Amino acid sequence: MAVIPKTTKGVKLLARLMRAEAEGDGRLGMLMVGNTGVNRVRVNCLDFTEIDSIRDMVFQSPGGFEATQKGYFYQRAREKDINLARKVIKGNRYHPASNSLWFFRPPGNCPAQWYGQSNAGRYKSHCFYNPLSSECPKAY
Repeated sequence: MAVIPKTTKGVKLLARLMRAEAEGDGRLGMLMVGNTGVNRVRVNCLDFTEIDSIRDMVFQSPGGFEATQKGYFYQRAREKDINLARKVIKGNRYHPASNSLWFFRPPGNCPAQWYGQSNAGRYKSHCFYNPLSSECPKAY
């Protein structure tokens, strides 16, 4: 059962985002990016109050994903990436991105905070950041 609304196009869109943002971090890195995206659709808090679909989340402006500005994002979704997207849409969560709403790729160590949000951990090249549960309870 899906934890967010989904369409076939939405699943493919999320798959493309996951690949474009984190293919270099492997399968698990892509799943964590997917968690962050799914969380943004679920939460209705902070910067994500009018995000009602995968499409809204992927193309949010301001505050969206850099990958949408690069050609690689616009390649067709691969079946293996679609299968990963389905996992996070079903609600599978992967630490440290389980509750994250943000991630980024710093040149060095992960800062303890990023835009006031606490570092939840790092996986390969990406650092993941969680909101406070008091500010965004649906993330938890």
